[in-house]
Amino acid sequence: MLGWAFPAFCRRSGSPVWAAVGRRHAMPRKGKAQTKDLVKPSVPPVPVTRDKNGSIVISVHAKPGAKQNAVTDLTTEAVSVAIAAPPSEGEANAELCRYLSKILEVKKNDVVLEKGSKSREKIVKILAPLTPEDVLEKLRKESSS
Repeated sequence: MLGWAFPAFCRRSGSPVWAAVGRRHAMPRKGKAQTKDLVKPSVPPVPVTRDKNGSIVISVHAKPGAKQNAVTDLTTEAVSVAIAAPPSEGEANAELCRYLSKILEVKKNDVVLEKGSKSREKIVKILAPLTPEDVLEKLRKESSS
């Protein structure tokens, strides 16, 4: 049963508007409640994926200014890499590409910095014919040593 409440005032015109109180069968709200019902993909997030062109893409968290190059951590979001170069004039970016090419055993030209040239969060593209599983295995081996 609907009851009537005191008048509310319309925001646009300022005139009173009577509002119904006690609605039992209201329409479902749009917004946050409906977005929670969406099914998320069952694929676990990994830092190494394949893009739409077939190239391997690695999410990297760079740590420039370290004493030596090393893969320090491998999480679901990114590969943490310590770089033995200062973060000025692109030296750390060049050293990162050189280091990854050494780890992955590919040519230096096959490792390209895709995004994040002035950020610690970078996207590196591998143009060589590798699989994401091979790249992850080589990165895990380097991080454990």
